[in-house]
Amino acid sequence: MLVLRLLNVVAPAYFLCISLVTFVLQIFVFIPSMFRDPSTTPLFSPALLHGALFLFLSANALGNYVLVIQSSPEDLGKDLNLGEGAEVADWLDGNKSPGSALPSTHFCRLCARVTQRHDHHCFFTGNCIGSRNMRNFIMFCLYTSLACLDSLVAGMAYISATLSMSFADPLAFLTLLPHSISQFFSGALLSSEMFVILMLYLWLGIGLACAGFCCHQMLLILRGQTRYQVRKGMVVRARPWRDNLQEVFGKKWLLGLLIPVQNVESSYRRQKEK
Repeated sequence: MLVLRLLNVVAPAYFLCISLVTFVLQIFVFIPSMFRDPSTTPLFSPALLHGALFLFLSANALGNYVLVIQSSPEDLGKDLNLGEGAEVADWLDGNKSPGSALPSTHFCRLCARVTQRHDHHCFFTGNCIGSRNMRNFIMFCLYTSLACLDSLVAGMAYISATLSMSFADPLAFLTLLPHSISQFFSGALLSSEMFVILMLYLWLGIGLACAGFCCHQMLLILRGQTRYQVRKGMVVRARPWRDNLQEVFGKKWLLGLLIPVQNVESSYRRQKEK
């Protein structure tokens, strides 16, 4: 448990550090190198178009990241009638089942909260993912993957121009790292260039991981399931996939796709207000 709590603090700091490094490289290294093309007009120069695209992707990624953290899971335990001598932690092993409990709830020891439609605990946000922040979490994964892909393409263009090499051969990217390491220790490669090459592989790994996680999460949403339900083997009621999507993304899904906005209130809160 101590290791998990430490990871819950280190992982968000690691993500913010990678985001800061990516922003600095894009703004101060990659984008200025694109202004060297005199054949394009200033209005439609690759630097301005790429800069606008990167700012859009990074603003959505960081905006949804903040909303995932702010939209903390509802502490349903304080609203439940657990009975005399019962504790919320008993839910974890299914020892006690309060009569007022809602389905798909789970007690997280790291958050010390009971979350409605608990999916998993995300260490990179230090928060549980549930009904209140699921949409923002998916948008965070989507835009993080796109921002990493954008940074990967810009970094490859920068390395191609700086080292006068071509990535036309698919094997060129795979052999770039071992060749760069040998050139770096021989003194033929600068430390700044080696750092950018290492970041290329880091962006590739993070981008593929976020894209795969986002696709898997969307598949679960279409089925009306959560990762916690799949892990526990829980049977869910079959519903149309459109209803499952609307429950997570709401009716104004296009607005949440373009700009980071707060997720809709959970069904538990609507039931409680009624």
